Amino acid sequence: MPPSSAAGPVILALETATTCGSLALVAEDRCLAEYSLSTPATHSRSLLTGIHWLLAQCDLSWPQIGAIAVSLGPGSFTGLRIALSTAKGLCMAAEKPLIGVETLTGLASQFPFSSLPICPVIDARKSEIYTALYRCNPQGIPEKTTEAMVIKPQRLPEFITTPTVLVGDGLPLYGQMLKELLGESALLAPPEICFARAASIGSAAWQLFRQGSFLDPATAVPVYVRASDAELQFGEKKGIKS
Repeated sequence: MPPSSAAGPVILALETATTCGSLALVAEDRCLAEYSLSTPATHSRSLLTGIHWLLAQCDLSWPQIGAIAVSLGPGSFTGLRIALSTAKGLCMAAEKPLIGVETLTGLASQFPFSSLPICPVIDARKSEIYTALYRCNPQGIPEKTTEAMVIKPQRLPEFITTPTVLVGDGLPLYGQMLKELLGESALLAPPEICFARAASIGSAAWQLFRQGSFLDPATAVPVYVRASDAELQFGEKKGIKS
């Protein structure tokens, strides 16, 4: 048996909410393999090829996959739709359960047992960020203390008043600003762990897998938090007509 093989079921995790696409194979006790690629190109180009390559590298086949987990967002609207539609198709074709994990939760999951609040910060474009606040419970599982929201980064001091770990791809853009605004309350995660990772999505998915908390592939939708440009334009047109 190859060193990366697992005795029990394995979760295949997909993360394409940001420019850094990621795939992972996660057993209950460890990550078997992870593949990440930061690119401005659409993730649809490499997603299925990457899944096939990852399974081959770990000498795993579809019967060993217990579930497929996907990052639900918030994040890039196109990226979210690519991963979710791919996960839905694979679940239906291979008859596997579908698990959804919010992207912000995946980022917060990189800090189990942190005694400090955790604040994921994802670039939402338009000079805004997707964010929420988390606290880890005694089992090391991050739990939300606020709802997910899309705000100007300048508003974070409204929610952060004590030392807090900040993580996410919004930090390269707004990290210095947040450091100035928050002072010693801003503890910036190092750059190498600031991108959303499929391994974290897969790890967080294991709790839901054990609970049997699955999504219906026919009805599952991304967590957008913010309306799309098309929806906003449609709303504006309706407002004009009314």
